Amino acid sequence: MKIALPDETGALTDYTLTGTPVPEAKLPANPARVVYSAAHVVADPFTANAPSGVATVDWAATMRFRHHLHGMGLGIAEAMDTAQRGMGLDWGGALELIRRTRAELPDALVANGCGTDHLDLAKVDGLEDVKRAYLEQLHAIQSLDARVILMASRALAKVATGPDDYVKVYADILSDCDHPVILHWLGDMFDPQLAGYWGADTFEQALETVVQIIEQNAAKVDGIKISLLDKHKEIALRRRLPEGVRMYTGDDFNYPELIEGDEQGFSHALLGIFDPLGPAAAHAVDLLGQGDAQGFRAVLDPTVPLARLIFRAPTQYYKTGVVFLAWLNGFQDHFVMLNGAQAMRPLPYFTDVFRHADACGLLRDPDRAVGRMKRLLAVYGC
Repeated sequence: MKIALPDETGALTDYTLTGTPVPEAKLPANPARVVYSAAHVVADPFTANAPSGVATVDWAATMRFRHHLHGMGLGIAEAMDTAQRGMGLDWGGALELIRRTRAELPDALVANGCGTDHLDLAKVDGLEDVKRAYLEQLHAIQSLDARVILMASRALAKVATGPDDYVKVYADILSDCDHPVILHWLGDMFDPQLAGYWGADTFEQALETVVQIIEQNAAKVDGIKISLLDKHKEIALRRRLPEGVRMYTGDDFNYPELIEGDEQGFSHALLGIFDPLGPAAAHAVDLLGQGDAQGFRAVLDPTVPLARLIFRAPTQYYKTGVVFLAWLNGFQDHFVMLNGAQAMRPLPYFTDVFRHADACGLLRDPDRAVGRMKRLLAVYGC
């Protein structure tokens, strides 16, 4: 099967598809690693709302995708960055998403983003504002008997004066958590407004603050997701965690080796890239559970170039690649995103994502993917 793809000058060259779709797999009830896919949302393409206004979500298509993830035995990290939280999806929309997932998939492994994104940053005066905002979202989520991921807060980054402020706020919030939660250390490559988080200028300073928070509140911490795209930093924190506290890799560049681990430990997974890579993730971790580490790496290693492409700088626009692949693979009927984010990557990005997805077997119906790619190319005059 062939398709003519343009280069950066517009010249067309035939590309022959070679990939074999990844086989279907389902993780067992107790997999070798806990695996969460941070899931995207599907926009309603027919809304009259402006892209910069209130988000309009296609709830039916959004929930079908969550059923798809759950069907593979994957956990769902809900209402997180991958769902365009803070980049199109506001707190009201996030809470509705959390409510629907809880209602439709009551037996699924789901952790839900809890933050302070409903605050007007211009009106935040101090730590008490941040604490009240966190607690408002926390209590709303817990009222649904739903589990929590404690997200990083732009408001806290704005008003905190040093590490002690982070230690205090996190201790206060964690004391109100009715179940152990997942903390999220999100790097400023994903959100520039989080620069200097944990009240530190260096990773080494931030590490000490994070370890202090976890050690002082270990009974309330299930684990921590670290999203710094640096395997050495993740491993450094992983080796400092108290017994029973999990590391969840958020490293969309180095996930195979971090999940496999080393003689001193391994990481579980909570990854945005496991939205489009769901079938490969389920198949690979299933092999790992069977003792086939070589097979695990053989499935996941070829996906790394695709992940690095999707998450290339500006990293916060990785959602565009995620939704593009969901469209190519038939999980939604259009390539329209909240906040008009489908426009945040250039055409060569999409052609490269198409090639890489084919190469690692992530186009589940190549005929459909080719047809949809041709429709996108037509928009660009190809």
